[in-house]
Amino acid sequence: MPRLLSLLILAGFFVASSAAQSSNPGSPPPAAPATSSAPPAESKKTKKVWTNDNLSDANGAISVVGNSKAASNTKSHPAKPADAQYIASVHKQLDKLSGQMADADKQIADLTNFSKGEPSTSASGMKVGKGYNRDPIDVQIHALQEKKKDLQSKIDALLDEARKRGVEPGQLR
Repeated sequence: MPRLLSLLILAGFFVASSAAQSSNPGSPPPAAPATSSAPPAESKKTKKVWTNDNLSDANGAISVVGNSKAASNTKSHPAKPADAQYIASVHKQLDKLSGQMADADKQIADLTNFSKGEPSTSASGMKVGKGYNRDPIDVQIHALQEKKKDLQSKIDALLDEARKRGVEPGQLR
């Protein structure tokens, strides 16, 4: 019974405090919905979108999307051309990497043919100075494919660097 009485007193306290907060005499009464004295939406000035067909009717300044200054800066300041020595160096590196890619392709083809029981395309089955490889053929093929991916990423990085230095794509062919 004393528990019930204390709960009722506590509930009465909460009800009284919430009622006092909602009817605070110092606060202004809630505002009534105000009527807008703004003109109706029809009288607002509408924006006009110009197309190529009616562009000749436009008068005054026309806003164009984009940064015209950035476009004009790139045209007025072309990148200086790369020197012939750098181009020759890059071309030599690309030839070396391309040769390594071709060797890897040939080795993959040889291993694939060997796994199928077909004759090898190489002159001899033994690589001079390499010895016998005990790795399974699948592992060897996978390693060569990873080597090709690495070589391709090196080629891409070399081409990107050359492009940044002003080398035109046709200069490296």
